[in-house]
Amino acid sequence: MSDKQNKQLVYMDHSATTPVDKRVADVVYETMLRHWGNPSSKYTRGGEAKVILEQARERVAEMLHATPAEVYFMSGGTEADNLALYGVMYRAREKGVSETLVTTAFEHSAVLKTAEFLKKEGFHVVFLPIDKGGFVDLDVLEHELKKGVSLVSVMHVNNEIGTIQPIETIGRLCQDYGSLFHTDAVQSFGKLPIDAGSVHADLLSCSSHKIYGPKGVGALFVRKGLNLRSFARGGGQEKGVRTGTENMPGIAGFGEAVQLCFEEMKTENDRLGKLRDRLWSGLQEKIEGEVLLNGSMENRLGANLNIAFPGLEGESLLMSLDMDGIAVSTGSACSSGSDKPSHVLLALGLDERTAQSSLRLTLGRSTTEEDIAYVIEKLSGHVNRFRAMAF
Repeated sequence: MSDKQNKQLVYMDHSATTPVDKRVADVVYETMLRHWGNPSSKYTRGGEAKVILEQARERVAEMLHATPAEVYFMSGGTEADNLALYGVMYRAREKGVSETLVTTAFEHSAVLKTAEFLKKEGFHVVFLPIDKGGFVDLDVLEHELKKGVSLVSVMHVNNEIGTIQPIETIGRLCQDYGSLFHTDAVQSFGKLPIDAGSVHADLLSCSSHKIYGPKGVGALFVRKGLNLRSFARGGGQEKGVRTGTENMPGIAGFGEAVQLCFEEMKTENDRLGKLRDRLWSGLQEKIEGEVLLNGSMENRLGANLNIAFPGLEGESLLMSLDMDGIAVSTGSACSSGSDKPSHVLLALGLDERTAQSSLRLTLGRSTTEEDIAYVIEKLSGHVNRFRAMAF
């Protein structure tokens, strides 16, 4: 394994993005070369593209146990989150109903920054706290719902600590009080079974590049009968919800990625869960001194491990691992340019120093048993070395 010293071979940041599956890349390539027509055109080549567009829509819908008419293609999870919040809240203002949005303190920045913008626009925004396991207090949520809420937005799986929220219960509560429910399912779509009806979701966001598909494409599920305020103007594609000529190669690839996840989900989840558990137990065994798990282990995505090394700098560990050819992160890729501690870890109740000592390791299709052994060896070695230097 000495060649791992010279080039990156172990990728442990699948929550940031995933490499495009070769089978997906083949579909993208084929679409670009042979099915490049505009699906809005009436002639044969446009019709061929339309078939591919609708096939991809059907695959996304099938994954969500929804109807194709409820699926709208987006440029990714961020646009889907933005449209869900803007679309509902501005429609609520037009109707003269509650202008309250309820979300959590540890959402993805696509939701948090949109919520902050809406607050500046005069909407009432409530940020629910989370407990040390990363879960919303359902009693606090119900207390807010009793006051009258237009929209509740709670992510299904947290992108940093992998916590799986009880969205079925949250969705049912929202339904009971007449509030709409949106969930950012970017980290769970294609990895966990999701039935949009069973979880009482009115809106749901998902993304292609988290499931081995191309970047720049995602989808927003919008329950039948729900009308969003759209800010798009143009040709009327996607029924006017997201107008503009569709990204056909990306959408075709997204559809293929969804189909592969649909077929392989159970087997892959079991495999990654076992590898993640082996990584955690191995690090605990070999690291001298304290190593802490961030979030709950029981209700957590099987591919996610987020751990703190009190007294150390996560950034230093990240750079040392990078020299060994191991890619990890200290938090969300969308905030990697910030030197501030992760807002997710702070919301868990960690102090700033402990939050900054944390690393996120997320596994995927390329992860092997050899990779796990190598990461245990290198990461434990760096932690022990840095701690020995400090005394």
